[in-house]
Amino acid sequence: MNGRTIFLLAALAGGAILPVQVAINTLLRRYVGEPMQVTFISYLAGTLASLAICLVARYPLPAATSLAQTSWWMWVGGCLGTLYVWSTIFTTPRIGAALALSLTIAGQLIAALFLDHYGALGLTRYAANPTRIAGVVLVILGVSLVSYVKR
Repeated sequence: MNGRTIFLLAALAGGAILPVQVAINTLLRRYVGEPMQVTFISYLAGTLASLAICLVARYPLPAATSLAQTSWWMWVGGCLGTLYVWSTIFTTPRIGAALALSLTIAGQLIAALFLDHYGALGLTRYAANPTRIAGVVLVILGVSLVSYVKR
């Protein structure tokens, strides 16, 4: 197994975990109430799990000088993740996990295509060529099929 395969499998596994997270968070909402409350619980549990992993792996704390070199907007990732988790908790009970996640994936691909094309936020540039655009269009068509409800 080469290095690229490991990264591809890790990304696939990360994607496979998302519907389980959405289902668990949606179930928790029945007991907790508001989607943002469930989002808070989800992030608190994730923070504690991350802390435990860092402690067990004995990762050192980042150097204060390194942290001081960051820009304020580099700390917004967690806030964006909060919006993602909240949106899935908010939408899944009304439109189902498959449609909520297929729309999420379509949104991710559209945004990622732009980020890659322009090399935004420090990413390596990957041109939005016709093949990549066609791939995103096919995903959007797939979302259309998932959202189709025969009446």
